[in-house]
This record gives sequence, C-alpha cells and structure tokens, in this order.
Amino acid sequence: QVRLVESGGGLVQPGGSLRLSCAASGNRFSIYAMAWYRQAPGKQRELVASITSGGGTINYADSVKGRFTISTDNAKNTVYLQMNSLKPEDTAVYYCKVVTTLTYWSQGTQVTVSS
Repeated sequence: QVRLVESGGGLVQPGGSLRLSCAASGNRFSIYAMAWYRQAPGKQRELVASITSGGGTINYADSVKGRFTISTDNAKNTVYLQMNSLKPEDTAVYYCKVVTTLTYWSQGTQVTVSS
C-alpha cells in the first residue's frame, strides 16, 4: 500500500508564499503522474496542478496559472507545489494525488491565506 506524507501547509498573509510537499513510499510500481487538488469549505474538490512522470506534461487550473508551480523529485518520489502571490481565495485543504497502477490520495493539509 502506498503511503503519502504531506507537509508545508499553514497560515500565510496575502501575497505570501508556501511550498507543499508530498512524499510517496511503498509504491510497488512506477509513478505515472502526480497532482495537487484543493477543497475549500462548501466547495467541491478541484484540480490545481498535475504533472506526468518526467515532467513532460504539466497542467494548471486557470486560477493559479502564473502563481503556482508543480514539480517533482523522482529520486525521492516527491511532488511539490510552490505557491506564490497567495490570495485569500486560495484558502483550502490541499491534497496530493499519486497515480501508479492505482490512485492514492494524501490526508490533506490546510492552507489558510489571511491578514
């Protein structure tokens, strides 16, 4: 069973930055893709960014383009989400998704953007 350990969430002021990290362990098969999702209170979970193995294909939600950057460290089986110029509307629980032959989800980490 794949275990995902997520870190980096917290409280930040508008305009600030945070970097989320999600490390996968126990994966029997190679990781095909990794992604970040978020869910705000009362809202559906939405895709924030995704990346395929090797970084060949990267996609971002329109709301975060130019501000967020997804990247991976294949040796560490880790995906990152660098979040810059954060806005209050970025406040949500952020989840990491890892795709191998199966799909796995992290427990989620809270990101709060507030003055």
